[in-house]
Amino acid sequence: MRTTKRFSPDVLDRFRRQGRGIGTYDSYIPWHRVSRGDPSSRGRSHLPKWNGRHIELLSDKEFIGFFFTTRLLFASTKNDLREQFPLSLEENSHELAAYIASYLGNKFPGTLEIADKLDIKHPMTHGNGRSEPWVMTTDLLIMIQEDKKPPSFLAISIKDNQPITKRAKELLKIEKSYWYERDVPWLFLTPREYHPRVATTLQRTWPWAIENKVTKDHIKIAHTFLHNYQGSSLTFILNKISNQIGDYTLAQHSLWQSIWSGQSPIDLRRGWRPHLPLQIISQEAFDQLNPILVRRSTWI
Repeated sequence: MRTTKRFSPDVLDRFRRQGRGIGTYDSYIPWHRVSRGDPSSRGRSHLPKWNGRHIELLSDKEFIGFFFTTRLLFASTKNDLREQFPLSLEENSHELAAYIASYLGNKFPGTLEIADKLDIKHPMTHGNGRSEPWVMTTDLLIMIQEDKKPPSFLAISIKDNQPITKRAKELLKIEKSYWYERDVPWLFLTPREYHPRVATTLQRTWPWAIENKVTKDHIKIAHTFLHNYQGSSLTFILNKISNQIGDYTLAQHSLWQSIWSGQSPIDLRRGWRPHLPLQIISQEAFDQLNPILVRRSTWI
């Protein structure tokens, strides 16, 4: 049973002492964590491992959102993901300053100022005779570093398909404005933006896709066999790859990492049964299956 029953100013103080919301890459500590010391989340939590640390996700929908972000993370080892990212209450430097010192100079408004401009009541937390502004968070914040281009961010908020209350819309507007002030694209991701079978395929294959990274040579072998025998069953193709590299589990990792990284675009709307064929589709059609990659967002 969790030791902390609800959020309070004392809990927020503890988060700050623990250095939450600070760091990058494998040194980053999320503001909200999957731990017994945190108030429980409403959804089922997940702890997939990526690039040296566990990603702390508080719901099934965040888990699916993370799957879609991996396409961007596969693109470069310089790219970074920070989940449960805290938004600054007060005016602060741009969040890119955590990666590049030159961003320390300019200041941008915090959530208190933005809420005031929007004429929206800022969320508060109470306890032990104290009241303090609530620290808002963004579910996923991706840093993208492309060759010869300055780094950039993509901010993502994730919800289920339940109706959004008036208050929830107000809080989303604060979050959206926070990133707009920083010239950061903000996406609102719900299941309306992706095919349910794609989500199911990603959920069933993620251990092979993001764990135990394989070599480029193994991915190339998987890519070659998939193209040579496209339209064949998953079982048939895996057996071909396994015969080449000598290990069936390694074949699973090689094939699905080839697919998840975008190097082998297949129709992810397939069923789960191994005897079903793997169908190659165009790169454009494959990209459209990923709402984060193509920046598809739900309206609020």
